[in-house]
Amino acid sequence: MLDFLSWLFWTASLCAIGLALAYRRVDLRTATATLGLALVAYFVLSGSYWPWMLLLAAAWVALAALNFSEFRRERITAPLLRFYRTLVPQLSATEREALEAGTVWWDGELFTGLPDWSKLAALPPPQLSEEERAFLDGPTQELCRRLDDWEITHELGDIPRDIWEFIIEKQFFAMIIPRRYGGLEFSPLAVASVLAKLASRSALVASTVGVPNSLGPGELLLHYGTEAQKDHYLPRLARGEEIPCFALTSPRVGSDAASILDTGVVCRDLFEGEEIVGIRLNWDKRYITLAPIATVLGLAFKLYDPEHLIGDQDEYGITAALIPTNLPGIEIGRRHFPINVPFQNGPTRGRDVFVPLDYIIGGRERAGQGWRMLMEQLSAGRGVVLPANAMGGARAASFATGAYARIRRQFNLPIAQFEGVGEALARIAGNTYIINAAVAVTTTVLGRGEKPAVPSAILKYHCTELARRISNDAMDIHGGKAIMLGPKNYLARNYQILPVAITVEGANILTRSLIIFGQGAVRCHPFVLKEMEAARAQDFERALADFDRHLFGHIGYAVSNAARSFWLALTHARYTSVPVSGPTERYYQHINRFSAAFALAADVAMLTLGGSLKRREQLSARLGDVFSAMYLSSMVLKHYENQGQPEADLPLVEWACRSLLYQAQEQLHGFLRNLPDRRVAIALRALIFPRGRMYFAPPDELGQRIVALLSRPTETRERLCAGIYTADDPGSPLGALQRALVRAEALLPIEERIRDAIRSGLITEEHPLQAIESAERQGIINSSEAEEMRRQDALVLEITGVDDFDPAEIGRATTDA
Repeated sequence: MLDFLSWLFWTASLCAIGLALAYRRVDLRTATATLGLALVAYFVLSGSYWPWMLLLAAAWVALAALNFSEFRRERITAPLLRFYRTLVPQLSATEREALEAGTVWWDGELFTGLPDWSKLAALPPPQLSEEERAFLDGPTQELCRRLDDWEITHELGDIPRDIWEFIIEKQFFAMIIPRRYGGLEFSPLAVASVLAKLASRSALVASTVGVPNSLGPGELLLHYGTEAQKDHYLPRLARGEEIPCFALTSPRVGSDAASILDTGVVCRDLFEGEEIVGIRLNWDKRYITLAPIATVLGLAFKLYDPEHLIGDQDEYGITAALIPTNLPGIEIGRRHFPINVPFQNGPTRGRDVFVPLDYIIGGRERAGQGWRMLMEQLSAGRGVVLPANAMGGARAASFATGAYARIRRQFNLPIAQFEGVGEALARIAGNTYIINAAVAVTTTVLGRGEKPAVPSAILKYHCTELARRISNDAMDIHGGKAIMLGPKNYLARNYQILPVAITVEGANILTRSLIIFGQGAVRCHPFVLKEMEAARAQDFERALADFDRHLFGHIGYAVSNAARSFWLALTHARYTSVPVSGPTERYYQHINRFSAAFALAADVAMLTLGGSLKRREQLSARLGDVFSAMYLSSMVLKHYENQGQPEADLPLVEWACRSLLYQAQEQLHGFLRNLPDRRVAIALRALIFPRGRMYFAPPDELGQRIVALLSRPTETRERLCAGIYTADDPGSPLGALQRALVRAEALLPIEERIRDAIRSGLITEEHPLQAIESAERQGIINSSEAEEMRRQDALVLEITGVDDFDPAEIGRATTDA
């Protein structure tokens, strides 16, 4: 028995040494030497049977052989490379361009299983310039003051002419255009801040302003245009002399934009009386924002050169060009009516439109590079406009709903005190905090020159989805107030327009199922893209050397992640090193744990499913959700650090991190339940969840603490909802709500005296105004206090009131106004 216990002890010690070496990612040579010494000690001390010792010795010899690079390459790597080349799917040009678009930032760290937190800590806090702050406080504030969303969306079906003129005069369409061309040259953070403030007032106006500052002619010209194109168009765009739009989507091709059927054929024809080599274009596009009023059309089409007038190719592929909309053959001006929020959006068609080759963005040298151009710009732009609009709407919903739940009473209590309402309020505030954090940190890194494609996709999907949940919860809490359209309704238009954000710039179903993990698995993985590139090399010797280096790096990485995943799950991540201590330390540790588990699961999925993984969209989506949860929780922690770690905001940080990391756990569980190879799934579960699922969603008590922060005039509420339009002007519902909330807090002692009198039977009147009058008459409150109570009652009735209309007004078309 003692011999067996001794053997068990020394065997466990040997396994612990191996686990520690893998956990620490010790290099192969050092690991081999350390394990060799450990085996010698093991053989001397354990008293093991010779067959077992010989098996361990053989395993060590095999490990040692891997240190001889020539032997390893010839006997192991070369056969694997030949086999790998038969397995690696051939990437189409469009797939390759999509994968190579953008840069890798913090997302790459999360894919390693061992994130370097110093890389995130090195990013400075968000900071607006003086000019950007002045624009927010001046023109943006003034534009918000002038807006009447009911007039725009219902009575006119368009932005009024004076507002259009103000937008153009103050250069809202020129925020991304450099100063040397007459633009404002704002940072992505400033663009997001402007759009968020506008979105808190009018989602339609925010969308209209966002389009020229996103993926469109201005952005494409800046990065790819010829100097002549820049000098001609950018000053005109900055001055508002040109209104741009970009046409990509076609009736037969939606999300599969690489398969567009719109064509351009290189040929000879007359242009302005002169015969030139140009392009004859035919297109049919729809869903194009600003198309009905655009003067210059960015157009994506497939370019063909059957006569080889510009080169030896018959087909060049997707190309982008700038087309003046006044040319013969162009049909433009008709409008779609998007979900009862009538921003300028419509179809455009062109039949036999002949243009010079110089209309190609970047000139003829850029023929066929349109898809790459679009993907590279989308890799950054997708992380600004739609997330910023979602942020503005979320902040406004939080600000309004927190106040409304405090001033709206049912069953003699503010509805914020009901736990069912409180649960929804906590979700609103927590999800708004997540959006704020994601946008603030990611736009800051965009402003430093990074173009993180996968984080941009994460923001596009999750910010718009979270905004939809926030809007649903806000509508539920407001009840009948929210479903009656009219000038007094400050929620419904944002609720209506949210599906637009869900749909555009990569529909959310597609983004979740195919892009976040599908692109991240190759783009962000430390080795996969390098292995694929090595395998495609024509020179076999060079390919062998590169593939060998990346393959064995990958193997060591996978072994390390298996060890890290097991140990961190076993210890509930308590002993992993993180750069902070205090109340947020455990969330950093849990991200480390889930990073290792995710990296291991991703490797196993790619190994066992190969090319079929991209067809198993639900598995890919679940892994994408895990990846997103880690990224967003990292942003929450960084945002909290950037704001100076205010202790009062900890409930929001805890709710956000717990919700996200619980989702990461559950999505990993769902992935394992549905992995086709059940033996692999069982083994993987033992490494990822050796103690079962130990992480829990936020407790109810935490939600109630958040309710108190949101439904009272607290500093946390101000930080959460900062940057929206809350001026207490006529026609400003958020200003009126804040005024009512502050008054409600100040009047609490008076209300308490009246309630005490009602409970004691001194006041018997049921109507609130009669109860106030009775309290005044009996001296329970004085006349000035009674007047304050009456004023508050009138204000609350005004805020909670809804509109009604003459029957003739209900059927009036918006275009009749």
